[in-house]
Amino acid sequence: MDFHQLRVFLEVVKQKSFSRAAEVIFLSQPTVSAHIKSLETEIGAPVLDRCQRELQLTKAGEILFQYAHQLLDIKEQALFSIQEEYR
Repeated sequence: MDFHQLRVFLEVVKQKSFSRAAEVIFLSQPTVSAHIKSLETEIGAPVLDRCQRELQLTKAGEILFQYAHQLLDIKEQALFSIQEEYR
């Protein structure tokens, strides 16, 4: 799991669509799907329920959603702190 995959996951959740997320983050829809599939394989559980009319988070997806926000926030804080130190 990497930061890029987490960003893709968060955008899919936000847009509630693989294709709309792909447009927003300038990736192809198959690439977005591959990132989500890779996350699900690593986690060992589906993160999105695709059977509904609209994409829904599974329980695993809800947990990942919370941690993904935290991880990306911490990454940004770390980069900011390092850049401030070396200016």
